[in-house]
Amino acid sequence: MKKLYNIVDRKILLRKMRESPEERITLSFYKYVHLFNPAFFRDHLYTMFDDLHVLGRIYVAHEGINAQISVPVEMMKLFRNALQDVDFFKGMRLNYAIEDNGKSFFKLAIKVRSKIVADGLDDKSFDVTNSGIHLDAQSFNELASIPQAVIVDMRNHYESEVGRFENAICPDASTFREALPEVVDTLKDKKSHPVIMYCTGGIRCEKASAYLKHCGFEHVYQLNGGIIEYARQVKELNLENKFKGVNFVFDERLGEAISSEIISKCHQCGQPAAQHVNCANDKCHLLFIQCDSCATGMKNCCSEKCADFITKSPEEQERIKGSTLFNGSKFSKGRYRLDSNAEFSSLSRLTNQHSTCF
Repeated sequence: MKKLYNIVDRKILLRKMRESPEERITLSFYKYVHLFNPAFFRDHLYTMFDDLHVLGRIYVAHEGINAQISVPVEMMKLFRNALQDVDFFKGMRLNYAIEDNGKSFFKLAIKVRSKIVADGLDDKSFDVTNSGIHLDAQSFNELASIPQAVIVDMRNHYESEVGRFENAICPDASTFREALPEVVDTLKDKKSHPVIMYCTGGIRCEKASAYLKHCGFEHVYQLNGGIIEYARQVKELNLENKFKGVNFVFDERLGEAISSEIISKCHQCGQPAAQHVNCANDKCHLLFIQCDSCATGMKNCCSEKCADFITKSPEEQERIKGSTLFNGSKFSKGRYRLDSNAEFSSLSRLTNQHSTCF
């Protein structure tokens, strides 16, 4: 009987992915649809995608599916045909990565969740299908130029830190669940203004725009396909690019450049940098921004404590790990910087709370 989950060690899969010459395409998609039996659909999807050598992270819930994956180039035709065999996938938009070396995922993981995006909302209290008006890149640029328009970044603070639209309001939130009430409170006196929401691929705005309309906002818009589709249309149609910096992505790449500007700083030395990394100490694994110079000097770690820890023998690491507190246990993503004593101190953000970017 075929196993419907990965059984190979993570380090082996990572090495295999990085050494593989296979050409792959990174893409994402989502679909809000009522699934009666998410577990059954999950197993069907795993069988179908595993046969096509698809890698990636997929969430399935009663409300639909949210997928970030990579597909071998030689399997793309079969992959698209397989999607068309599922009724509610027909005509669904696929968001293709802007910068893609095919090294985005190293295994296939499909999980059943209560929701495809954790939002903390009671979906029965409002109409989740009553979302905002969808905008293409050109319409977004035109509406964003209106003085009364309010542009809202519905992503987390560590995403907007490395890239965002001009004049966007960026919530000081580590999760989408935290961002929603912040946005409603921040904009409570602007319910009659045009509110333009955007996120990575569009899925968060589908729910957020419906929630804002439920909260009394009169003119709610969302960027169709998110930053990923916006970047594609800007390039294809030769439009002005109003997005500055890097689009954070939730795969091994951790980011793709949408413009040439670097708007963020290394969390260790303060020099311009836009590359998110995870601390090389697996017992820490903190997400932070690090420049190449600091990566070399700190052994790809977030602190001297972690850099020292990874040089110890496996036996010594095992002995002291339980009594050692690393930054990954102390700080939320991106809420820190390195002090002169080579340890992190807690900060709010490099930008102010409820800030308007630029």
